[in-house]
Amino acid sequence: MQDPAITPDLIEAHGLKPDEYERILEIIGREPTFTELGIFSAMWNEHCSYKSSKKWLRTLPTEGPQVICGPGENAGVVDIGDGQAIVFKMESHNHPSYIEPYQGAATGVGGILRDVFTMGARPIAAMNSLSFGQVDHPKTKQLVHGVVEGIGGYGNCFGVPTVGGEVRFHPAYNGNCLVNAFAAGLADADKIFYSAASGIGMPVVYLGAKTGRDGVGGATMASAEFDETIEEKRPTVQVGDPFTEKRLMEATLELMQTGAVISIQDMGAAGLTCSAVEMGDKGQLGVKLQLNDVPQREANMTAYEMMLSESQERMLMVLKPELEAEARAVFEKWDLDFAIVGETIAEDRFLILHGNDVKADLPLSKLSSSAPEYDRPWVATPAADPLADVPAVDPIDGLKALIGSPNYGAKQWVYEQYDTMVMADTVQAPGLGAGIVRIHGTDKSVAFSSDVTPRYVKANPVEGGKQAVAEVYRNLTAVGATPLATTDNLNFGNPEKPEIMGQFVGAIQGIGQAVAALDVPIVSGNVSLYNETDGQGILPTPTICAVGLIDSPEKAIIGTARDGHVALLVGETAGHLGQSALLAEVFNREEGDAPAVDLDAEKRHGDFIRANHALIRACSDLSDGGLAVTAFEMAEAGGVGVQIDEADMAQLFGEDQARYLIACNFDQAEALMTAAATAGVPIATVGKFTGDTVKFGTAEAPLSELAALYRGSFEAAVG
Repeated sequence: MQDPAITPDLIEAHGLKPDEYERILEIIGREPTFTELGIFSAMWNEHCSYKSSKKWLRTLPTEGPQVICGPGENAGVVDIGDGQAIVFKMESHNHPSYIEPYQGAATGVGGILRDVFTMGARPIAAMNSLSFGQVDHPKTKQLVHGVVEGIGGYGNCFGVPTVGGEVRFHPAYNGNCLVNAFAAGLADADKIFYSAASGIGMPVVYLGAKTGRDGVGGATMASAEFDETIEEKRPTVQVGDPFTEKRLMEATLELMQTGAVISIQDMGAAGLTCSAVEMGDKGQLGVKLQLNDVPQREANMTAYEMMLSESQERMLMVLKPELEAEARAVFEKWDLDFAIVGETIAEDRFLILHGNDVKADLPLSKLSSSAPEYDRPWVATPAADPLADVPAVDPIDGLKALIGSPNYGAKQWVYEQYDTMVMADTVQAPGLGAGIVRIHGTDKSVAFSSDVTPRYVKANPVEGGKQAVAEVYRNLTAVGATPLATTDNLNFGNPEKPEIMGQFVGAIQGIGQAVAALDVPIVSGNVSLYNETDGQGILPTPTICAVGLIDSPEKAIIGTARDGHVALLVGETAGHLGQSALLAEVFNREEGDAPAVDLDAEKRHGDFIRANHALIRACSDLSDGGLAVTAFEMAEAGGVGVQIDEADMAQLFGEDQARYLIACNFDQAEALMTAAATAGVPIATVGKFTGDTVKFGTAEAPLSELAALYRGSFEAAVG
């Protein structure tokens, strides 16, 4: 089959700008072959090279005594004591999920699980963060159903508990939903496997499922805006098989016990190309591949298709040659492909042979570490106008508007489609705050949470970035966990627009300040840009996931409010309504500034909660909907009414930061007040949990009526 001629249209179709193509000509001194063009396209696109974001990502704090491995590997690794480590990462599968919701979301889960077990960790928890367009948009219900079924279908079959996440709706996501998938695994701290190849003449081994034509060009597609040609991109979406992935995990972990693995990398974006180049580049070696030896499930595949296929459930490994027989036996036992497809070489070359034909011969280092890097022009987001007056609303009517909307109603319709209890170590499933998983055979548990408030980030990227970190920190603290580290999934529009790049820069600045102040370094992550359709960008959505440690069962705060409990509010309330949930849901207004985040107060209040865990029966941080929504959610979870003395709308629904609501007995409340005075932490009694109604000032409604609205609103909207 004749390769097509390299034309300006073909170069553009590969996502390469004219000056980038000129750079390729300078590097190789000739016109590239069609396969070489595809390889450069894959390695130099935004999704693989981070060319617009690298400059700013380098500014993020990534180190700490708890960090074993920071960004740059398949996933981040943190120490949890006793020779154990948690390996975790979050990654986007946004574009594929919009084109083909079920497979896009399913393969997003599969890819993030591979990132974790590739490093020698057995996955113990998964989460997801999902953003969809407005509920009545013609495409939204189909996307919600497809994505949720895809996540559940893959995760449930693979056998990992989904312990948390978030779902939001906003018109800005009408043409571009977001599907961010998180996974965490448990490993021995001294048995982490890395991706840098070492040794010359070492066998490069292909592991797992066969290569097909699905997903060819997927990484390039994920680095471009959508337009009216979106349906033509359907073949670029991969197809997943969770049962093959389960076997691949067991085979990989068993293989690692043999001592045969020098380095290992999963085949994700750009498939065989990216995995081989990254392994060679990190080890400062070249790689030679013979494509005739690649296991194929379709006939007559070209070199271009094999190098750029994103078929799922595949890995690439550099092997100790003397242990080849043991390694092969493991994969044959699990009925998976094991094929030596090449070797490491001393020269800086990426040499691709298809039979006797040389299909690519490129300087390997220029594909990865020498990819283009841009310092894109950016403009800071202008300061928000002051919030105009907000008319008073009956507090119960305000609460009903919030809990009756799919954004703030209960999400059990989603998480009941996920297996949350598989492996039997889930201590706290979705719906009650941070997810908690027991570390089997120890007294430890690990907590997980994911958060961002995109309205805040759009209004004020710096404060919005800080707030996303602060909220996951509070979510972990509220269950008694000590926050350890974070991973980020930075979802933005087109970085070539200075105002979008300004959102990105501001959010990075805020995230960096917060992770430093709260001692939760960023250890892994993902950037997803060009989330735009027909020029309309999404809300800036820098999702933050955090991992925390509960080192003994008595430190966990996992009770519920009970009749007679006092309601204590930690933190200061000024009544900030700018960009609030109340403003958006009741008045359809997105105005004013994001709430300011006092990082010193966040740290001080978090330390206070954890230090006094023994006095606290139940705890929740205050976020969207402020005191009113948090008090209702705690009451609903405990099956008991609540009386809040406050009747002022701003005091009830304001979204000031660094706040927690505590439920405890009267004598414990007294002890907490004394401890707070000593620690310099603001605390006040705001009401009590009692009866069977929800009462704010004099306004009240039956708990049962509000609970039915809360439990039914999401399904009514999308089910």
